This record gives sequence, C-alpha cells and structure tokens, in this order.
Amino acid sequence: MKRFPEISAAFSRYFNAKHFPREPSGLYGAASYMLEVGGKRIRPALCLMGNELFTDIHPDAWKIAAGIELFHNFTLIHDDIMDHAPLRRGKPTVHARFNESSALLAGDVMILKAYEYFIGTDPGRVEMLVRLLNTTGYQVCEGQQLDMDFEKSTVVTLGDYLRMIELKTAVLLAASLQMGSIIAGAGTGDQQHLYEFGKNLGLAFQVQDDWLDAFGDPATFGKQTGGDIMQNKKTFLLMQALESANAIQRKDMLQLLEEPGPDKVQKMLLLFKTCGADLAAEAAQQRYLDQALVHLEAVQVASERKEPLRELALGLLKRDY
Repeated sequence: MKRFPEISAAFSRYFNAKHFPREPSGLYGAASYMLEVGGKRIRPALCLMGNELFTDIHPDAWKIAAGIELFHNFTLIHDDIMDHAPLRRGKPTVHARFNESSALLAGDVMILKAYEYFIGTDPGRVEMLVRLLNTTGYQVCEGQQLDMDFEKSTVVTLGDYLRMIELKTAVLLAASLQMGSIIAGAGTGDQQHLYEFGKNLGLAFQVQDDWLDAFGDPATFGKQTGGDIMQNKKTFLLMQALESANAIQRKDMLQLLEEPGPDKVQKMLLLFKTCGADLAAEAAQQRYLDQALVHLEAVQVASERKEPLRELALGLLKRDY
C-alpha cells in the first residue's frame, strides 16, 4: 500500500504528459499554463488510494484520476474569474496571464478532456462514473453560486455556510474516493462509507482553513492572517460568532463588516474569541475528522490497508501535505 507522497508523485509523472495540441495557442496555451502551475494533486491521489484500498491500482483508475484533476482545474479557472483573483498558487491566474475569454475557453476544454478520460474506461462502469461526475459537477456549481450569493446577503446561517462548503469543496474529495472504489468493484456500502469519509474530511479541512486564516501562524500557514476578515468573507468563525453573540456583540460585528478600519482584523478576532467561535471551530474540525475516521473504519477491508488514508487525513489537517 502506497502512502500519499508516493501516490501523488506517481500521478504527477503520469499526468505530466501533453493533454492538448499546440494550436490555437491562445486556447491550449492557456489550458496548459494552468496545469503547469501545479498543485498538491490531492483529489486524483484520493481516487488512486480509494482504488488501492481494495486491490492493486487498476489502469482505469489513472484515467479517472486524470479526469478528476482536469475537472478540478476547470473549476479553479472559472472560480478565479468570478473572484477577480490575480494569483493562483503564487502565479498569475489564467485570466490575468491571458485574458478572460481565453480563460473561459481553457476551462471548457479541460472539462471536455476530462470526459474523454472517463469514457475511455471499462464500458461496464463508465455510466456510473460519468453520472457521479455529473452529480458532483452540479453540486460544485451550486456551492459556488451559494458562495457568491452569500457575499451579498446578511441573512446567512451557520447551517447555510456548512452546506455551501460541503458542495463547493467536500463533495469532490468524496466523489474522488468513491470513483476509485467503483473501479475496484467495491460494494455499495463500502463506496458510501468512503464517500462519507471524504466528505467529512473535506468539511474538517475547510473549517480548519477558516480557523487558520484568523488565528494561524503566517510562517507555517503560508498566508497573512485575517485575509478573510478583510474581505468580509463568510466563514465558520463569522457565522458561529454571529449566532452566539449577544445584541451588542452582533451590532459591533455587523458594523465592522460595513465600516472597515485599520484595526478591523484585531477587533473582529477579539469578538470571535469572546463569542467562543475559535473554540467552536476547533471542536467542529475534530468532530468532522472523528466522523470521517468512523466511516473509514467501517469499510470492509483489513485495517492495515486503511492506514495510508488514515495517515493522509491526519496529515492534511496537520498541514503536512
């Protein structure tokens, strides 16, 4: 059984093949540029690890993993356009490097190429795999729309926020694992447990990401703390604090959202702590991780085969990967 670093490195070697022709260069150059920016390849690695949980890695798992990575990068290109983001992984985003129209088309050809990988797999399983990709695609789009809606809304609950991050982030991790298990011929019960493992892991990761943005050490987190606060982003901390706050605290938070000042971040962080949102986020992250591991434990394979996934879950939340 291979650990995440080995799986990820093997996938990168497989995926570094040329996916697109040279011309028209404005289209395929933009698509190739996005793939060259790189990334941790977590989702395709999860597909491969979900496959190897049950058997030796099947050749079709590599194809599906490649399709998943292309799909993921398609969503990132379009998200960056919608967010007007100038940088992705420390480099100019596709729309900033080329132009918005070329970036949209680059995302489009990525998802088409993803389907080519999917339909090149075992005919006996391809329909199930494509249906799962389609369902996941709908959900990711719904999550992105909710995220944009929330930016303009003052009536968002913690439950609304959790549903949004489940759709936008967690379901693709979950589906990646399930796809690997489908190729392995796993039973529906084991498939569902793996899906729930991935979904809860994704929720734990996003809640922790919110906490780190507010309270993490920039030297280890890799970002300046308070970025979400400065951008008035809806996060677990903000939603939890607003629900827990008394009338005065809630008024202070809403005022900070509307009237930013030089000490906005520090004032909001103090309110988060006063309302117990920091501790609630830590508890929620642990709760989702525990639930993820319960589902992993329920998969009907030998315990030692689960160790790489268990190690990956803990490593992601420790930011070892």
